[in-house]
Amino acid sequence: MLEKLAGIEARYDELERLMADPDVMNDYAKVAEYAQERSSLADIVDAYRKYKRQLQQLEDARALLESESDDELRAMAEAEIAELEPATSQLAEQLKTMLLPKDPRDEKNVIMEIRAGAGGEEAALFAGDLFRMYARYAEGRGWKVEILDQNETGKGGFKEIVFKVKGKGAYSRFKYESGVHRVQRVPETEAQGRIHTSTATVAVLAEVDPVDVQLDMKDVRMEFYRSSGAGGQNVQKNATAVRLIHEPTGLEVNVQDERSQLQNRERAMSILASRLYDMEMARQHQERADERRSQVGTGERSEKIRTYNYPQSRVTDHRINVSNYNLPAVLNGDLDDFIDELATREQADRLGGSNGADAE
Repeated sequence: MLEKLAGIEARYDELERLMADPDVMNDYAKVAEYAQERSSLADIVDAYRKYKRQLQQLEDARALLESESDDELRAMAEAEIAELEPATSQLAEQLKTMLLPKDPRDEKNVIMEIRAGAGGEEAALFAGDLFRMYARYAEGRGWKVEILDQNETGKGGFKEIVFKVKGKGAYSRFKYESGVHRVQRVPETEAQGRIHTSTATVAVLAEVDPVDVQLDMKDVRMEFYRSSGAGGQNVQKNATAVRLIHEPTGLEVNVQDERSQLQNRERAMSILASRLYDMEMARQHQERADERRSQVGTGERSEKIRTYNYPQSRVTDHRINVSNYNLPAVLNGDLDDFIDELATREQADRLGGSNGADAE
């Protein structure tokens, strides 16, 4: 760990030297690139330098305790050691966490999909409650909510609603909400006061960056041939028609409408790029559909991740066995207790896996 931290500190110092270099200072793009990288390393470098200072102080205090015979000085050294040892251990654990590779999606916007599950109209009303809960949570963090698609039931519920949350770090918080949510309450239409159980499924997807198709001409085989017409004078004597074959995908584009080879080539390139764009979008859409299915399962009650129990004013997250007994506050967007604990558990699991790999 210390070798990794020393390497990060060395890179941080190098970036500061580069940004002070007169030749670099005139290159605004480079300065911006270096500044962004330095900013991403600043927190861990600050923590590492504090850790090194504390280690040195701890070493000095231990040396003083061993060499000093004066009772008062020994007592001071012991007090300093008692304070520094737990603080240094805590900082070491913090540094381990900071070294964990981050999910590259964490800073992205999210697209959330809520669908009514088992329970009919009551499930649709619950889907609406969940949407409002997430909207309030987002608003509390200064994030913007944009509805993309919705299928209302007419009674304030949704068969499904798809919306985007725009804000830095949105995915890092909302990603823990994926799965089946269960509600237990007495519906307004229930005359005998019986408690009904209904579900809604939530899928949380990181927003995909705009696709930018870069055609590598090494992947494209280009052929020229004479364009065919109605015969006679309409047949071109020169090979102006263009055929492009994109070898990685097998896509083939033929263009012969223009009179010049250059014009046909440009049009063929444009068509090929558009088709590749469509293929990439279809692939991403399929990945998103697969991810959604893996997140929400079938929507059956047995697959629940969280239960909202109205009679007991209790919300229980079954993944971490944590309950909150202020259901109105949770439905008003007070989700941080659950999300913080889920994030902590995830980090602990990743640290356990990392330590196991290091041991090997």
